[in-house]
Amino acid sequence: MKKEKGQLIVLSGPSGVGKSTVIAELFSQRENIYFSVSFTTRQPRVGEQDGVNYNFVDRAEFERMIANQELLEYAEYVNNYYGTSLKAIQDKLDAGVDVLLDIEVQGAAKVRSRCPDALFIFIIPPSFEELSRRLHRRNTDSEDVIAGRLEKARVEFREIPNYDYLVINDKVSGAVAEIEAILRAAECRVDNRKSILAQFA
Repeated sequence: MKKEKGQLIVLSGPSGVGKSTVIAELFSQRENIYFSVSFTTRQPRVGEQDGVNYNFVDRAEFERMIANQELLEYAEYVNNYYGTSLKAIQDKLDAGVDVLLDIEVQGAAKVRSRCPDALFIFIIPPSFEELSRRLHRRNTDSEDVIAGRLEKARVEFREIPNYDYLVINDKVSGAVAEIEAILRAAECRVDNRKSILAQFA
């Protein structure tokens, strides 16, 4: 049964919690879901591809998009802009495709004010110590940068009460199963099944 309208899903969580791994696993198991590739002014990391990991643009182009109101949300994080294209998302949702946004809490708050029907999911590690371990294991950042990321995580955790669901990423398979359950429940909402109801009126 094709859905009339896609579900907008907002996923947030601190750096190092394993969001990318969870998202990749979710997408390998689920059809009819689109990952919204954010725009950013930051430099690509080793192995990242333009249009796959991010749409990499310069600051002038990003500020043009802001001025023309082409973004659903945007935020500045560590001196770089990150944002989400409004048109790309709207087109997918109207076609009945679910759209997943991987954005930090600042951006999520902006989406909440414009799209109250979105599902807001926050991913946490099983413990703060485990988050520190994962950041160190990545071997991509200096101690100063890791300390900054951990401090930012504490600030982000204060926003959790504004989310609908809290998923614990202890094992990736468990986190994915929890997100699957959330999406299944959302599909069963009365609002999302209005087309079926017509015949019973």
